[in-house]
Amino acid sequence: MDTESTHSGYSYSSRSGRSNRHGDRSRERHKASSSKDSSRSERSVVINPPDTPSQESPVHNGEPLPGEPTPDADHGDDAQDDNWGETTTAVTGTSELSVSQEEVVGLGKGIQDRTQGFRRYLPLAVGLCVGLLVVTTPLLFLLLPAVMWPDRLEACGAACEGLFLSISFKLLILMVAIWALFLRQGRASLPRVCVYRAFLTTLTLLLTMSYWLFYGVRILEAQDEDYHGIVQFAVSLVDSQLFVHYLAVVLLELRQLQPCYSVCVIRSTDGESRHYNIGQLSVQKAALSILEYYYRDFPLHNPALLSASKHRAAKHLAGLKVYNVDAPGNPAGAQAANGNQSRAMVTAAAKRKDSAHNELYYEEADYERRVRKRKARLVVAVEEAFTHVRRMKKEDEQAATSDIMDVREAALAIFPSMARALQKYLRTTRRQHCHSMESIQKHLAFCLVNNMSPKAFLEAYLAPGPTLQYAPERWMADQWTLISEASVTSGLKEGAEFLLKCLDFSLAITIKSIPFIRITEEYIDPKSHKFILLLQSETSV
Repeated sequence: MDTESTHSGYSYSSRSGRSNRHGDRSRERHKASSSKDSSRSERSVVINPPDTPSQESPVHNGEPLPGEPTPDADHGDDAQDDNWGETTTAVTGTSELSVSQEEVVGLGKGIQDRTQGFRRYLPLAVGLCVGLLVVTTPLLFLLLPAVMWPDRLEACGAACEGLFLSISFKLLILMVAIWALFLRQGRASLPRVCVYRAFLTTLTLLLTMSYWLFYGVRILEAQDEDYHGIVQFAVSLVDSQLFVHYLAVVLLELRQLQPCYSVCVIRSTDGESRHYNIGQLSVQKAALSILEYYYRDFPLHNPALLSASKHRAAKHLAGLKVYNVDAPGNPAGAQAANGNQSRAMVTAAAKRKDSAHNELYYEEADYERRVRKRKARLVVAVEEAFTHVRRMKKEDEQAATSDIMDVREAALAIFPSMARALQKYLRTTRRQHCHSMESIQKHLAFCLVNNMSPKAFLEAYLAPGPTLQYAPERWMADQWTLISEASVTSGLKEGAEFLLKCLDFSLAITIKSIPFIRITEEYIDPKSHKFILLLQSETSV
């Protein structure tokens, strides 16, 4: 470090005043670096954000990135960055432990996973607690008087015993209804609480607490001796709970069945679109329904198909070469070279604009020709393999039982004969990442077990299928983000728009109301359809 500092000090002595100031700054940086090297025992943590460049030149795998100056060139360059204070990484403290950025991100991800699991099972836990309170409250109403003052209770007659039978069946029906409607595992984690569920939970708790207050004041404190009236009070509570459950069915299930809105869903990357009819839903519920429709109806998102335009633009720019004949140390010459280069690029792009559509046409025609060629080879290879399997199957019927080959073994035996053709076809269509070798072999074994034709086997590979057809690791997004100007708990309205965004693409949703349709009736008299055909007996000769 001392040798480098001395060299830096001598290097600025023969330059101008501007170079002298640059040499002073350079020596200060060298002194700071030498002081850091001398204190090796202190361990510091420096985290550079991905978007902010450091003071030194970026390095990737031990080598400078393309287009960035090397450290040696920095020492010899006269120009000083005016914004060096904004791009310098400063060490503001020391620490005994060294923590990498990956560990910090992993810690935050673990906390987020635990929070998502808690939010996923929280509605189920709340529904279970409310359901237990609803079911046990009528039973406690009946048991507490029999336990606290059994000697003072009046005898329960036949009418009272009939109410016991009624309340038993009503509680059984209520338990099954609660299990069917509320004790279901959530399909998704929504950003906000469902308004109707919160309202029904509050109404149920309010109803139960009101009955408990009335029961505590009029029955427990007074120690009412009329046990028949106590049983009727418990029956009235069960009836009220059944009506609340009926209200829940109407609000949560029946209200959204009638279509009210037409939804247009457009994928941002390739423009794939679908239209659906949905009912009265909140924005977050509508987003959940649209995502379910998306995984069922939309073809798998394939980023490889979207890179054709980028390759075409890069191909156009690759054919342009601009040479700088000015001196490399002259700033004015460098600026003029940059301006000339930009003008040359624009001029060349304008000249090629007229022939761009011809290149696109021939590229698409060549691509379609190669796809048809690969498809023909694949179809022939698969048909030959299935023909061989059928021939071997007839031979196995005459062979001994111990010599019969298993279906999995047969699939593994014929797979190499079609693997090369299938691989080339998937690479040509840029769908090789959608199918693994294990999934192809499993699908082949499934087709052989069910005696399917070669066309049935190829249908999964010749055309892109829906998203759910592929393995979840190929398409499953970790998180969807709902972007909406309106509140996500509010209902849908005419002209509303919101966005569902994931890591690779986004879905733009537009809401349109289904118009009011007026149908009128027009009565047609059945007698108006009758007519008379008069035939003349005399005809002209």
